[in-house]
Amino acid sequence: MSRRVDFARRGPYHSGSQERRTTNDRFKEDGLDVEEKERPIKVDILTVGLMQTACYVVADKETDGLLVIDPGGDAEMILESVSMTGCEPAVIVNTHGHGDHIAANGALKKAYPDAPLCIHRADADMLTDPEKNLSALFDMPVTSPPADRLLAEGDEMSVGENTLSVIHLPGHTPGGIGLYWPGTDVVAGMLFCGDTLFAGGVGRTDFPGGDEKALMACIRGKLFTLPDDTFVLPGHGPATTIGREKQTNPFFTSG
Repeated sequence: MSRRVDFARRGPYHSGSQERRTTNDRFKEDGLDVEEKERPIKVDILTVGLMQTACYVVADKETDGLLVIDPGGDAEMILESVSMTGCEPAVIVNTHGHGDHIAANGALKKAYPDAPLCIHRADADMLTDPEKNLSALFDMPVTSPPADRLLAEGDEMSVGENTLSVIHLPGHTPGGIGLYWPGTDVVAGMLFCGDTLFAGGVGRTDFPGGDEKALMACIRGKLFTLPDDTFVLPGHGPATTIGREKQTNPFFTSG
């Protein structure tokens, strides 16, 4: 029997079935200011799989640049969203190796075999091992194709004319990463941070490979040093901003 488990400590999920939203819709829902018309990249947010994982389809508005972040299930929905852009993904990225973030890797690789599958080297073994990626725990074993590219701190990925930088964020898993787009002179940046930081919560560290001290140090030292207006797009649940989490997240404001 499959079981649901939260991958955030106090970090809420949106309830409900699988769904598709744009960042414009999500930011409005979550009480954040919106600058959609000025933003040179478009992001579709797909809530997929048993764990309601946020899969992000990121497209450059002016070119055919496209990447898919965390295809965690409901492959047909993800493939439809990609097809609607009229582009093929240049890259498929996993922010970490848990099964709820990698379950549709195989379907995307089958549909787009030339798109390299990328993950941090410290989580690479999780892709092909249902015990390590924890999917076996829920009697729903996930086996992904192996990685084509192993990521490290400071690596860059292009979406058309836009560049996202890899930030290594160990703690939830040893190879957790964030992808940071710095924005423009008139538009705030965006951080896709997997299960490291949530609206009102942080990633769990009681799974194999978890490290609470490392997680908190990464958030304080790498994420909270980003501009306060940076939009945070986590692996589950509502969007937020760096400034909001610095001011209101109970893991950093209590005591």
